Amino acid sequence: QQLIDGASAESKKILEEYNIAQEALQHKEDALKILEKALKEKESNLERMTAELAKRERRVLELEGIINRKDSLVNALKKTVQEALLGFEGNGLTIEQRNGKVYVSLDESLLFASGSSVVDAKGVTVLKKLSSVLEQETDINIVVEGHTDNVPYKGSGGINDNWDLSAKRATSVVKILINNSTIDPQRLTASGRGEYVPLDPSNTSAGRARNRRTEV
Repeated sequence: QQLIDGASAESKKILEEYNIAQEALQHKEDALKILEKALKEKESNLERMTAELAKRERRVLELEGIINRKDSLVNALKKTVQEALLGFEGNGLTIEQRNGKVYVSLDESLLFASGSSVVDAKGVTVLKKLSSVLEQETDINIVVEGHTDNVPYKGSGGINDNWDLSAKRATSVVKILINNSTIDPQRLTASGRGEYVPLDPSNTSAGRARNRRTEV
């Protein structure tokens, strides 16, 4: 009887341990299922992110190709402008490439008498050569900006200040470009910047001379 009672107690103990182990195993299986679900979600997210990354890489390559083509076109345009204005560059005229654009900067002395908005004969010659290039480049837009120094304007003739003078000078240049080429006027913008975008803020005589310019 003692043996039977001992075996029964042992069996009960083993059964309890088995049930505890079974419950622990079930908890681990449930946790494993949760982990498997989380892993599948992460794998799905990873696949989606990988596809998105590949899409972005293709877009980056596409944009780099566009930028490279644009840079090539801008370089070609600069070269064409330099060839057309050969002999003027360095003599009151500079040609630069920055921010994906070609800038042709013409000193006041190359286009205008002091305080005047009427382009002189030498300036007309330069602008005619420039217009012959720009009319061939039908895909680009052209902005003409007038710039003055910071000396208050003391002229007359409907010009009240440096704002007026810079705007009228830009308009005069635009009209010469239009009148001597087949450039579509819709491609042109004339703007006056007055004294507010100086190249040289030193306020010296040489600095003010640099600031008096027209940029195309």
